[in-house]
Amino acid sequence: MSALILPQWPQPLSVRSCATTRKGGISLPPYGSLNLGSHVGDEPELVSANRQRLIALGGLPAAPHWLEQIHGTDVVRLTSHTPVVPTLIADAAYTCEPGVVCAAMTADCLPVLFCSRSGDEVAAAHAGWRGLCAGVLENTVAQFEAAPEQIMAWMGPAIGPAHFEVGGEVREAFVAADSAASAAFTPAGAKFMADIYQLARLRLQSAGVTAIYGGEYCTVSDNTQFYSYRRDGITGRQASLIWRV
Repeated sequence: MSALILPQWPQPLSVRSCATTRKGGISLPPYGSLNLGSHVGDEPELVSANRQRLIALGGLPAAPHWLEQIHGTDVVRLTSHTPVVPTLIADAAYTCEPGVVCAAMTADCLPVLFCSRSGDEVAAAHAGWRGLCAGVLENTVAQFEAAPEQIMAWMGPAIGPAHFEVGGEVREAFVAADSAASAAFTPAGAKFMADIYQLARLRLQSAGVTAIYGGEYCTVSDNTQFYSYRRDGITGRQASLIWRV
């Protein structure tokens, strides 16, 4: 099994993208093996080695800009002069410069990669339900010079609808913003099963983005390929990455 997933979407020739799995690294259980998260309790030197491996595996032009993700809506605009530091607090990253790698780190939350059809702009967003509901995807789209109809999005590996159990307050929060969101929730006793992919599609479409791809994975059900916080608790993190060449 490959250590990388190559998104199936019509990305421009000047754009590269990939998503990691848990394969191909050196971390030990419960982080085995390509854990990229430095905040989950794994040995720092192993995480550092995994991040170096990722550069080679993905043919990255530089080290990714790893974000300190806080389930918010802030988007950082990256340039070739942005220092690679561990304290870049945001839940999405945008760039229009070649050689700058945007990344979203996840283990059930939804990663979304963006690019303009021209290939001049790219972005990566981390969307847990809180950030998704609060508008992190809309904020990311707003960074683009390209019109929304000229932007495409790819939804990476996230928790699937058969495993994403939430309370009624989550449903209420989404429905309060858009009544159409009710279709993404299925009653399950006193709780609901939520489809985070469907919720993201609705948000992207409302923002004017209609070229939407991906959404076929489930991090919880595929324990050989993906990390899942909901399934395992103590675990690693995979990443979805995009850059211009």
